[in-house]
Amino acid sequence: MKNKLIALAVTLLLGGSQVWAQAQQPATTAAPVASVKIGYTNMEYILQNMPEFKDIQNQLTIQRTQLEKNYGDMTKEFQDKLGAYEKGQAQMSDVIKADKEKELQGLQQRIQEFQANSSTQLQTKYNQLVNPVMQKIQTNIDAVAKESGFTFVFNLDAGSGTIPVLLYAPEENDVTNLVFKKMGVAIPSKQPAAQTTQQPTNTNAAKPAPKKN
Repeated sequence: MKNKLIALAVTLLLGGSQVWAQAQQPATTAAPVASVKIGYTNMEYILQNMPEFKDIQNQLTIQRTQLEKNYGDMTKEFQDKLGAYEKGQAQMSDVIKADKEKELQGLQQRIQEFQANSSTQLQTKYNQLVNPVMQKIQTNIDAVAKESGFTFVFNLDAGSGTIPVLLYAPEENDVTNLVFKKMGVAIPSKQPAAQTTQQPTNTNAAKPAPKKN
């Protein structure tokens, strides 16, 4: 038993010696690791400071104002006809009353459909106006990244309303001003720009039409 323990100890010592010898040998030359340079910017901030942005806002405001006017006209028509119905229903025959109620219900449905379509129209208009500008920004971000040797460029406002993609980064890796320079746009002050309103202004739902007796 004693001889077995001695043999095991010798084996361990020899093994340890081999590991130590290997550690003392010069390491083989490893393949060079490519350096990674990460930059970041805020695409929404760049968009809001583009010369085209003011015109985008104006066009959206014009369309939103027209939609709100149309909604107001339809709502007024509904309220006027509802008032006339409520005032004169006691003298109406069942046939006329049913016809008026059907008309009111049709107007109410039109108003609801108009509200839903208005939001879609404004969003579609926004995309039509903004997408070419965003493509222009992306093209210049690509150029800046290649010229300045950035391997990756993150967008700070990606997934707006949730945790941002990039939680920390040194200020010198912010490529925003380089992108402005590349596009020939004056570098804005660090004041937050106004947000774009993409959806139509909320309006009050029309008063429900009376149920048929």
